[in-house]
Amino acid sequence: MKVVVIGGGIIGLSTAFYLQQAGHQVVVIDKGDLLQGCSYGNAGYICPSHFIPLATPGIVKQGIRWMWNNESPFYVQPRLDLDLIRWGWHFMRSATAKKVMAAAVPLRDISLLSQQEYARWSTLPGMNFSYQHKGLLEIFKTEQKAEHCHNTLQQALSLGLSDTRLLNRAELQAMEPGTRVEALGALYFGCDAHCYPNQLIPQLIAYLSGAGVQFVTQALVNHFETDGRRITKVLHTLGKETADQVVVATGSWGRQTAALLGLRIPLMPGRGYSVTVEQPQNAPLNYPAILIEGRVAITPLTTNQLRFGGTMEITPHDTPPRYNRVKGILRSVQEFYPDLAIPFPSTDQIWYGYRPCSADGLPYIGKISSYRNVVVATGHAMLGLSLGAGTGKLVQEIIDEQPTSMDIRPFAVERF
Repeated sequence: MKVVVIGGGIIGLSTAFYLQQAGHQVVVIDKGDLLQGCSYGNAGYICPSHFIPLATPGIVKQGIRWMWNNESPFYVQPRLDLDLIRWGWHFMRSATAKKVMAAAVPLRDISLLSQQEYARWSTLPGMNFSYQHKGLLEIFKTEQKAEHCHNTLQQALSLGLSDTRLLNRAELQAMEPGTRVEALGALYFGCDAHCYPNQLIPQLIAYLSGAGVQFVTQALVNHFETDGRRITKVLHTLGKETADQVVVATGSWGRQTAALLGLRIPLMPGRGYSVTVEQPQNAPLNYPAILIEGRVAITPLTTNQLRFGGTMEITPHDTPPRYNRVKGILRSVQEFYPDLAIPFPSTDQIWYGYRPCSADGLPYIGKISSYRNVVVATGHAMLGLSLGAGTGKLVQEIIDEQPTSMDIRPFAVERF
């Protein structure tokens, strides 16, 4: 069976991996060069700890307050846009304690599935992407966030993430003996892993190319030919591909691709920024960390490289980057790790990408009602890399009509 995968980010590449392994002929079409996607510059987390979705109680009120701060970690660009209004309506309705709790189990399950698969990938020939299963620190400075972490700990334990514990100031400092940590403590998730995305993506592309997967790059999909309720051809700016099955994995462009199929899904691009620097020899870091008050992620990618990332800007793709957001990231780093003196980088050293944000924080994974041979896989927000391998496996199981590795009903594409 010939499967056309639209989108060559981590979701599309993971899908291509499992489809090829299952014996299918696979063509991946991407509008870029495969190294420009959001996963390439992210923090590299593979994190079952992230079972709380983006849409949480209080986030809307906090977001309104942050709108007037050009260094804030969360920002929605106000504009008259019906798609944004529709997305915002569903986002607000999803930001309840009941819905957050309901989202925790499927997020945990797909995270654990994905982590299991990444661990297997790391043993394959040519797949040396610095996969490390050493855990994650969520570091806090205030009593308010300490209480929040205590509540998160109870949730994690109830979800079976047993290697989770609260650390006091001294215990936290003992885990990072090479540098000062200015904080009250941390929540440690031993279940988490991380990798180096800049190694993973090109290695996966090379692995797939060697296995016979065909890539069509710099090609924008703009039309579909149909026969009744089946897609027969995928048309793009460089030509066309016949297809027995089609996978839509176009990330933050998923809404536009879905619209070509007559499908409306609440999805908004959320821009994030990252900076990668050399590990300071005088203050080396051991563990990936989330700086809770600053909403900043830090990853020691290798022994000599460190990445800082953060912010969520709900903004159109053509909006000029707001580099002041990076000032907020670096300020937070300095507040938590005072020995890390990171100068403000030049603009060409700042990476940014767009995460595909669903309206409830759960990805869209599954078939659609209008066409029998289309599977959608997008909406993973900040968790694209973390959930990538698991998503690819689920898509292959859906296409081959096999029992899925987990219950995918919470990810229904047309749930809104």
